Amino acid sequence: MKVSGKVIVVTGAANGMGKELVLQLLKKGASVAAIDLRQESLQALAEECGPSAKLSLHVCNITNHAAVKALPEAVVKAHGQVDGVINNAGIIQPFVRINELDFQAIERVMHVNFYGLVYMTKAFLPYLLKRPEAHVVNTSSMGGFLPVPGQSVYGASKAAVKLFTEGLRSELLDTAVRVTIVFPGAIGTNIAQNSGVGATLAVSDAEQSKFKMLPADKAAAIILQAMERNAYRVLVGSDAKFMDFLYRLHPKFAAEFIYKQMKTLLK
Repeated sequence: MKVSGKVIVVTGAANGMGKELVLQLLKKGASVAAIDLRQESLQALAEECGPSAKLSLHVCNITNHAAVKALPEAVVKAHGQVDGVINNAGIIQPFVRINELDFQAIERVMHVNFYGLVYMTKAFLPYLLKRPEAHVVNTSSMGGFLPVPGQSVYGASKAAVKLFTEGLRSELLDTAVRVTIVFPGAIGTNIAQNSGVGATLAVSDAEQSKFKMLPADKAAAIILQAMERNAYRVLVGSDAKFMDFLYRLHPKFAAEFIYKQMKTLLK
């Protein structure tokens, strides 16, 4: 689905990859409903976009089912229609082993990464089904197909997103709604700070150099290209592509390889 002239909803819109998605959608001629948890972050986004931008701001905690149910009508009131949803919002867990991970952190990750995405999809799908063409883009992760030590619950939430999205796509094959699943690798964003786990990522410069990150603007461009060509799945970053290949070829070797790469981040 070409985004020009369409109304696209983006969650986690005020920072990182979400902000880049908003900026690039506007540049491509789309109208954007930006969803984020923080009013001040959305206001900063609006200032960056400029007063002429076809942009509406919506403060919403996507884990609040009632609040999410009210979003579609708010978007339609602002733009007259809704043609697409990019479920980008997500958080990581503290880099600790499952044995040290508390239940509050487990529930928070699952609520934001999985249930919030499900709430958004369920809320907007009836509106999308009324459009001549529409699109849902759901963000999983490289950790959704590959076990990353210290991110086991995060990975489980993203694996749930993967199968939910693939099932959704199959259910919608006979409709005008297309569905794309995204698997980013390491992206240069502030997700650790936004997830409240920044302190767990304190590693040396030498250690950081091992983790090559794709800039957020390049990641956003790849995602929008995939959306516009109705791609089934898209791997974002050379690390995601390489590990997808390796995991398919030899799952055990791939799991042990990523452990060796990531074990210095474990407490």
